[in-house]
Amino acid sequence: MSYVPRLRAKYHNEVAAKLQQEFGYKSPMQVPRITKISLNQGLGSAVGDKKIVENAVQEMTIIAGQKAVPTVSKKDISNFKLRKGMPIGARVTLRSDRMYEFLDRLIAVALPRTRDFRGVKASGFDGRGNFTFGVKEQIIFPEIDIDKVSKLQGMDITVVTTARTNEEAKALLREMGFPFSDKK
Repeated sequence: MSYVPRLRAKYHNEVAAKLQQEFGYKSPMQVPRITKISLNQGLGSAVGDKKIVENAVQEMTIIAGQKAVPTVSKKDISNFKLRKGMPIGARVTLRSDRMYEFLDRLIAVALPRTRDFRGVKASGFDGRGNFTFGVKEQIIFPEIDIDKVSKLQGMDITVVTTARTNEEAKALLREMGFPFSDKK
């Protein structure tokens, strides 16, 4: 028997049937599902110090469980002392089992470790069923050793779904256990 992530099993056993009944889908293939999760970290202070990008890539690799890549600037901006091709961030895209494992750790461990956590605001939907929210500190993830962190950095997390509307995507994420706050 091969390993199946907990949230993937939950989706197939509980969530899909509940969403199909709730929205009246005729086929199980119409039920929305999560396709990928993208982590992105923009590092504005990396212009002066290249070590910041290297540290961010290492930390994001540890958090995601998959090799992160540095992002580079697309054009010159003289006001920011930025040249085309300079590394200014880090990103990683998760799919399949790694995606479900990351989402499970995010929901169960990392988000509750956030200071004064009262849920995630549901204002990050884009109208096409994708949800983006920000994390202020990377130290909420238990994989990161606080003593080795040189600078606290935030990151953006985007959950891409096959849902057509925000309501479908919110219902999917809520059923998966995502902690939305009551406030709008």
